[in-house]
Amino acid sequence: MFMHGYRSYMENAFPHDELMPLSCKGRQRGVTPSRGDVDDALGNFSLTLVDTLDTLVVLGEFDEFERAVKLAVEQISFDSDLTVSVFETNIRMVGGLISAHLMSLLVKQREDRQRMEWYSDQLFKMATNLADRLLPAFNSTSGVPYSRVNLKKGLLPSLKRQHDTCTACGGTMILEWAALSRLSGRPVYEEKARKAMDFLWAQRHRGSDLMGTVLNVNSGDWVRPESGIGAGIDSYYEYTLKAYILLGDDDYLYRFNKHYDAIMRHLNKGPIFVDVQMHRPQLASRSYMDALLAFWPGIQVLKGDLRGAIEMHQMLYNVVKKHKFLPDAFTHDLQIHWAQHPLRPEFIESTYFLYRATKDPHYLEVAKEVMQSLEQNVRVPCGFASVKDVRTMEHEDQMESFVLAETFKYLYMIFSEPNDLPFHPDNYVLTTEAHFLPLSIAEMTGTDPNDRLPRRMLIDPDEIIEHHDSSKTNSQQFFAVCPTTLIQKEEREEKCENKEGEQKESLTNIEEEEETKLPFWRRTPDGLDVNRILGTMDIILEGIKKSVDDELLSIFGNEEIRLRPTTFNPIDPAHVEQLTRMGIRMEFQPDGRIQLIHTSSQVLIGFVLWASVLICAFTLSIGAMLFYKLVPLFLKFILRRIAFLGLRFIREMGKFWKEASDERSVQTVSAPHFGLPAWTAAPATFGMNFTNGEKVIAEIVLVDPFKACNSSQLFNGNELRGKIAVILRGDCMFEDKALLVQREGAVGLIIIGNNQQGSSFEHMPYFAMSGSAANLDSDGQKKNNMKVEIPVVFLFYIEGQQFLDLIFDDPKMIVSIGENKFNPVYCFEQFLRQNFIFRREQFAISNQFLSINAGRTTLYINFYFDGVNESSLVEEKQAVVERNIEWIDSTIQFPDIKFRQTFQAHLRALAYSLLDYPLNMEIKDYLQLRQLIRHLKLGRPKNVNEKG
Repeated sequence: MFMHGYRSYMENAFPHDELMPLSCKGRQRGVTPSRGDVDDALGNFSLTLVDTLDTLVVLGEFDEFERAVKLAVEQISFDSDLTVSVFETNIRMVGGLISAHLMSLLVKQREDRQRMEWYSDQLFKMATNLADRLLPAFNSTSGVPYSRVNLKKGLLPSLKRQHDTCTACGGTMILEWAALSRLSGRPVYEEKARKAMDFLWAQRHRGSDLMGTVLNVNSGDWVRPESGIGAGIDSYYEYTLKAYILLGDDDYLYRFNKHYDAIMRHLNKGPIFVDVQMHRPQLASRSYMDALLAFWPGIQVLKGDLRGAIEMHQMLYNVVKKHKFLPDAFTHDLQIHWAQHPLRPEFIESTYFLYRATKDPHYLEVAKEVMQSLEQNVRVPCGFASVKDVRTMEHEDQMESFVLAETFKYLYMIFSEPNDLPFHPDNYVLTTEAHFLPLSIAEMTGTDPNDRLPRRMLIDPDEIIEHHDSSKTNSQQFFAVCPTTLIQKEEREEKCENKEGEQKESLTNIEEEEETKLPFWRRTPDGLDVNRILGTMDIILEGIKKSVDDELLSIFGNEEIRLRPTTFNPIDPAHVEQLTRMGIRMEFQPDGRIQLIHTSSQVLIGFVLWASVLICAFTLSIGAMLFYKLVPLFLKFILRRIAFLGLRFIREMGKFWKEASDERSVQTVSAPHFGLPAWTAAPATFGMNFTNGEKVIAEIVLVDPFKACNSSQLFNGNELRGKIAVILRGDCMFEDKALLVQREGAVGLIIIGNNQQGSSFEHMPYFAMSGSAANLDSDGQKKNNMKVEIPVVFLFYIEGQQFLDLIFDDPKMIVSIGENKFNPVYCFEQFLRQNFIFRREQFAISNQFLSINAGRTTLYINFYFDGVNESSLVEEKQAVVERNIEWIDSTIQFPDIKFRQTFQAHLRALAYSLLDYPLNMEIKDYLQLRQLIRHLKLGRPKNVNEKG
């Protein structure tokens, strides 16, 4: 089966990236009609060949392997002006080249025949060449790579503007790039991948230990906070565990165990796994599972949870038996949600791991059924075709490289004993693309032992708690967090070896004393200046103020930067950490509300979270010997100070919520709506306060760009004067958005929620938009020109989408913002009385390329093909289609970049259909296009002659 697919590719598609099994030709990027973002995996670098090389060795096809390696070395070039996916290029190409290099050395050393005597390290040089071309993607603020990069020109400005990437995209580099560093002696690769992993770990939700799916590579903000184990996040979890297996770094095991416990606690419902909101894990975010989560039983085997692996695999097997293949998505009652099946390997991968762990012949039967289903349903004369719909077994003209690289590899390995293979698989870690990396890599650190990769100077605070074990002393661990460079090496070793025990003793004494003395404020005599008493800390801290940064000083309550209720965000890890430091525990109630609990014992736990970091800084400033004399007094004053700050925060929060308890309304009042519909909105803690039934009534304007964070990039600021601005949530603080539109003359602001699909005011816990700490002075008051005077309200996702749909049907409608709603009868009466407030203008939408009817149900498209027709050359067709897409794109606006990309894809398909290509659009695509029309805004007409 493998050789049938492989020969079909080599004879009909090589050197192109993929085989099109129905057309029996190669898929060539830039020539074959584009499939949109899917084609980002293609780079005109013989993707299928490189991805498949190590499979030839597994099958014992050594002669063909040598021939294929020669072809790869001689014909593949990466010097192409193409933009590719960093994630896909890494796992398929970089991983494939490294694995093939190692297999080449293995084949070269075999004793049965003299093979590959010509080979040295050509494939590995190609791997480093390609990795160097991917390196510019890591030039983000966080170190998490951008999702795409140009192979020839690096990170183009247009690519820099695409800030969002998936968790898996940023967290699936460490295996391949650590191997590159260990084999080449260049630490840059592993350092970059490690930094990305560290940043992602820091962005987890500290309450649930779950990860979101999509984040901003610069700010780290979660764009999609949905948490699951499938698409967009799957291989991050996989690489966290496998990085520990390959590299032996306990940090990765610690992180994986934290994630695994969270997943099994919040996502696992028997054999079923649900997606939830990472910050509210009691809320499910979707009603189906995607096929990529089928890798999880294999991970559970590696984790040692065989029972969980067996249960989930059986559930997946039930889906396979029911539909012959695993659909791309299926519901929790195992019905089809998305019917495609591109011959994915994840289910057979988990079957392989379960058989290797249990030797249960049941899994051989499962593999046999999968193999028979492939042979009977997807084998075609020219390879194996993907399934477009598992209900009808209709084929697609597509054979992904992973079919040969993974699916058939795992099938072959299931039916082979390890000793029958050219190498023992247990000596290797399999990457997410089933490429082989030897466990011996962990011992490779370059040619010079002094060039070993540096250890981190600080470890994660909650790792200090988890690793705090009085029966074990790990001096290396404490070297990582206590760089006491001011004392001699011998003294440093002695002090660090004893530090854990002495610190514990000091904390124990303080804990016993604080049980009777906390809370501090209750025993303060009348008239006693608490700040004066706590000010004694300033004497002790005077010596370290120059060497401790502002972030550390914030734990002592620095007035300029301390956490305030107006800026508190319960899903911000930094804010949650500050609460813990102050002895405040945050608990999510079943109804979604948040409860804050302050206890003296929690103060101690909060202190331990950052004690090691603080102690190191203190030691550096005053010297090691003096530190050990002062530390009990030092810790005692800090604990008391923090207890006081925690109680103050609780009191301020209570006052804050009381003041912000009023709801707001958004109501359409102009004809033909006359007050219906109306929505309940969440208030803001800043801006205009409504009293005595006040309302703000004005025409609405969609701000462009829709997230509106920078006045210099505001395209329609001149349209906002006297209007109510409508903005999408994200990229900056609520208050900053309000200040921006207020400066442009807007009289009100409605912010639309977009980060929690399915959220509604009716079902969500109470929410109020908070202000920005950056707009406060040292006294907690608003800085000059930083006070919001206009009313600001927030619509949750469901209400927001209803509101937007109405806007796109009636872009000039008039809206009321206030505490109370108008009676619809009153709105109608005012309309009849010719009250201008309740009337609005009409305007039509059309330009030279597109025209939309008044009801926004029909789209008219005018393509300019300039003489190109069905009989023209393929290159001419593609050029004219892309030219039209570029023209049209310059005249359209959507509230979301994904809307624009989907709209472009549909236009591209329609254009190609007019040039004698098959129209690959289904009913759901037309329905999606109709929905997109409702969100489309057209610019002024363009002159085609000017464009081209």
